[in-house]
Amino acid sequence: MGLFSKKKSNTASTETAVVQTSKSSNHPYYELSGRAVLKSSEARVYAALREAVPIIDAAICKIIRLAEGFSVETGNENADRCLSDFLKTVNVGGNQTGINSFVCSYLDQLLTYGSAIGEMVISNGQFYALYNGEPDSVDVKRAKNSLDIEFYSHSSFSGEALKYPELILYSVLNPEPGSLTGTSLLRGLPFISDILLKIYNTIGTNWERVGNLRYAVTYKPQGDVSERSFAKERANMMARQWQEAMQSKDTVKDFVAVGDVSVKVIGADNQILDSEIPVRQLLEQIVAKTGLPPFVFGLNWSTTERMSAQQADILTSELESYRRVLTPVIEKISNTFLILNGFSPSAEVIWDDITLQDETEFAKARLYYAQAEKIEREEE
Repeated sequence: MGLFSKKKSNTASTETAVVQTSKSSNHPYYELSGRAVLKSSEARVYAALREAVPIIDAAICKIIRLAEGFSVETGNENADRCLSDFLKTVNVGGNQTGINSFVCSYLDQLLTYGSAIGEMVISNGQFYALYNGEPDSVDVKRAKNSLDIEFYSHSSFSGEALKYPELILYSVLNPEPGSLTGTSLLRGLPFISDILLKIYNTIGTNWERVGNLRYAVTYKPQGDVSERSFAKERANMMARQWQEAMQSKDTVKDFVAVGDVSVKVIGADNQILDSEIPVRQLLEQIVAKTGLPPFVFGLNWSTTERMSAQQADILTSELESYRRVLTPVIEKISNTFLILNGFSPSAEVIWDDITLQDETEFAKARLYYAQAEKIEREEE
C-alpha cells in the first residue's frame, strides 16, 4: 500500500476501507503448511471458562482496569495536539470510540487466548479506524527468513497472504520458544475449574433435593385377612389423599390414615458434605494464577487480609509486563497516524502511575526506609 514510503501511489488515494481480519468464510478446509491458528480448540475452552467461572472473568476485567491509562507524546506541540484528538475520537470497530476501547479489547483478547490481533484501517490515505480482529479469522506462519511472521486469511484456501501486512497489529503473551502464538493467562485452569464446577453442580443438585422435600409414605397392613385383601385399594386412596394435601396452596390440609402408616422425608438422614475447604483450595489456585491478591475479589480468607508493600510490588510488576506488550502496538498506531499527516514518527507512550488501594501504606514504607538510611549515614 506504500504506507511507510515517502511517495504515495495514485491508487492508494482511491482505495476504500477494507478490514482484512474479519471472518469472511467458514470453509472447512485450509492450507496447513506451517500455519498456526490463533484461536485453537484450547482457546475456545478458555472462553468457556470465563463464562462458567465468574472469578476468572472478574480477574481479567480487573487486570484490564488496573493496566489501562496512558498518553502519547512526540515533543512537537502541533503533532501532540493532532495525535491526542485522533486517539480520543478514532473509530473502533464501528461501535466504540477512542484508542482506550481498542486497547482494552486487545488486552482482553491477549490475556484470554495468549495472542491478540488488530488492524489499522486506512481509507483514501487517511487513518479511518481501528479494528479488533477475530482470532479465528487469521493464521500466522514463519517467513522464509525463519524470523518474520506472515499473516494468512484462515478462510483462504488458495494460501495467499494478507495484502497489507504492515497494517496488522499482533502481540503474544509469554510465547514458548519457537512458537508463533502466545500462552493464555488461563493456562492450567481447565482441570482446576472442572473440579470446582463439579462441586458447585453437586451442591446445586443436593440443595434441589433437600429444598424440594420428597416424602416416603409407608403403609404396613396388619395380620387381618380383610385388611390384607384391600391393601392395594387403601394404598391408592392414601396416595390420592396425600397428593391432594401436598398440592394445596391456599389452606393447610392434614393427612389422616388408619393403621400402621409412617411418613419420612427422603434423604433427611444424609448430611451434605462441607464444601468450604475444597472450594477454597481450588479458588486459591485460580487466584494465584491471576496474580491478584484475594481481597480484590472480595475473598476475606484472613482477618488481617491487606495489601502489603511486597504484594504491591509484585502486582505492579505484573501490570507493567502487560504494558510492555501493549506499548509497541500503541506506538505503531500513533506513528502511522503521524506519517499519514506529515509528521515525523516520534511517538512515545507515557503510562499513568498504577494506583493501588494501599498506596498510602506503600508510601509510608518508602518513608521509613529512607529515614533508616538517613540514620545509618549519620551514625557513620
